[in-house]
Formats: sequence, C-alpha cells, structure tokens
Amino acid sequence: MKTNPFRLPELGYQLTDLAPMMSQQTLSCHYGKHFQTYIDNLNRMVNGSHFEGLNIEDVVRKAPEGPMANNAGQVLNHQLFFEQFLPAKNAKMPSGDLLFLIEQSFGSFGKMREAMDNAAKQLFGSGWVWLTINAEGKMQVLSLPNGDNPLRHGLKPLLTIDLWEHAYYLDYQNRKDKYLENFWLLVNWHVVSKRLV
Repeated sequence: MKTNPFRLPELGYQLTDLAPMMSQQTLSCHYGKHFQTYIDNLNRMVNGSHFEGLNIEDVVRKAPEGPMANNAGQVLNHQLFFEQFLPAKNAKMPSGDLLFLIEQSFGSFGKMREAMDNAAKQLFGSGWVWLTINAEGKMQVLSLPNGDNPLRHGLKPLLTIDLWEHAYYLDYQNRKDKYLENFWLLVNWHVVSKRLV
C-alpha cells in the first residue's frame, strides 16, 4: 500500500504576508509548486524502499548520492527555508544564546551576515547558503550546491538562503543583492534559536 509520509507543511503566515520582500506570486510558485513537487517525488521514491518510515532528517543523512538524496535534501531545505520567516513588521534581531554564539563565532551579527551575503554572491549556479553549528558549538557559513544539506556533512542547519533562481527571480530578476538585502528583513530569529536545541 502506497503512503505519502511527507506533506507540504503549513506556513505560519499567509502568502501575502511577506510582500513586497517576497511576493504572493513567488510564494505561490516556490512553496505551492516547487516544494510540492519535491515532496511528491520523494514520496514515490521512499514507498517500498528501506527508507520508508524514516523521518526526513534521517532520509537526508542516509540516502546515497542521487535522486533520493537530491529530493530529500530539497524537501528538508525548503521546510527549513519557509518556516524561518515572518512579516517584516514583526521581525527583530537575534538575542540570548543565539546572539552569544553568533558573536563568539563571527565577532558580531554584522560580520555573520556579511559572511552569508558574500557566500551567496559567490555561489555559482543553484544551491543554498547555510548558517550551521557543529557539535562543539562553533558556527560556520557553508555553501552547498543543488539540494545538499549540512546534515550530510555532520553539521546542524540553523538558517538558510535559497539561491535557486525560482526563489527570487519573479521579484528581483538578476538583482540578487536586493533579494539578499530583503531576506534579512523577514528572518524569524525565534525559529532560528529553537534550532539550536
């Protein structure tokens, strides 16, 4: 019997809530179509396989290089991406343990942001830029191509910037700098903080 263990997660905001930084059109296409396609593909692949019954994190860690790893990575990457936002009017700066670790690892929040922005500008082709943390509590910025995820490299993902063109092209065309500038206005640092645990 075929099951669909992975489903499109509900957003904590409406498709119109992130505009104009991220338009309803972009979210409808990116969340409603691209993300859903990765979920549909992964569900077909895990059915009847020894990955059936595993959570998404374990599929990402254990899948061999190839279609399952790519689709599992994109499912988890998009889940983390979309849950880390809130409307710009509600956005705040990081605080508490999260800010302490950022400052300890990078020197300041501004330097962490600059490191992620620089990595995003230098990434060639499609992929993701990550703020990660290792088992010793040290944060680092990691650029990964396609659907790769930090879990496959022994790191915990905390924050991510999607740099596939479908994430920003409808709103920004080739103005990646503007996409990055507006990205920071939408980050829900409370969600990022909870990923430390």
